[in-house]
Amino acid sequence: MLTRRILRIKAFKTLYAYAEDSSMTAKDAEKFLLESLEATRDLYLFMIALAPELSAEASRRIEARRSKFNPTEEELNPNTKFARNRFSSIIADDPDLTKLLSRRKLSWQQYDIFIGETLDTIASRDYFREYMASPASDLKQDAQLWKHIYTEEFEDSEPLAKILEDLSILWNDDLGYVLSFIVKDIDKISRRGRWEYPPLYNSDILSAGGRKVESDSDFVMKLLRTSFGAYKENFQRIAEGSQGWESDRLFSTDTVLIDMGISEARVFPDIPARVTINEYVEIAKFYGTPKSRVFVNGLLDRLIKQDIEAGKINKTI
Repeated sequence: MLTRRILRIKAFKTLYAYAEDSSMTAKDAEKFLLESLEATRDLYLFMIALAPELSAEASRRIEARRSKFNPTEEELNPNTKFARNRFSSIIADDPDLTKLLSRRKLSWQQYDIFIGETLDTIASRDYFREYMASPASDLKQDAQLWKHIYTEEFEDSEPLAKILEDLSILWNDDLGYVLSFIVKDIDKISRRGRWEYPPLYNSDILSAGGRKVESDSDFVMKLLRTSFGAYKENFQRIAEGSQGWESDRLFSTDTVLIDMGISEARVFPDIPARVTINEYVEIAKFYGTPKSRVFVNGLLDRLIKQDIEAGKINKTI
């Protein structure tokens, strides 16, 4: 489930916490990282479980209209296509997902206002009207509707952001990635006709498919341990190497990213140095200041070249 980019970001956030609080031990850091990784999969579970909740709300509304004192013909014979959506049913009826949600204490039960308002928004969309008007009715079409919903309705939703923030600080910045993963997962579900619990690491998915790949679990733990152990030494190198920049360039975000880049270049000989540099520059664009991208790119490039010349890194830029 988790890509190398996400793993680097999670390790970065852990090391940033250490940079801000030096009382954090290596054991604390590893525990925090593992919790953060698993939290992303919990967010995936929480979000995919929203589909049957929305269809169930549609069903409740249909029954409420039918039960009116003097229902109209349309209310007596409503379009139940969304309420009976096959994708929603697969998610709702999966016993493994039900157990996981219960075990993790993940539930939409107290968010009925959000569910109702979200259904109103979805019902106003052209893609929804086209779906409801189409005479076609199969799992593929039902799943396609949810691809529209997960792509278009949630990433910029302020009410949803507030819910997620209240539930877990470890979900910060994870929603976009989780939504994109769900959209890909919907295609698999529509082909298989069932839901499957995704492995935590992408390498596990690839290995199950017969490919021989390095363990992502080993990668992220090795990256964390090496960067954690080398942080103080690398901080001094960064401070010395940043002469000529403004004194405020020693932001924790920048120093952590450069520390990680040096560490990754040293302990992963099969990853090209330029790939490593580009990865941390990309992360700097999102988590750093406007100047971070240039600073991280320039200084990390220079320090890695120094290590290559000193024989500490056996690769080329």
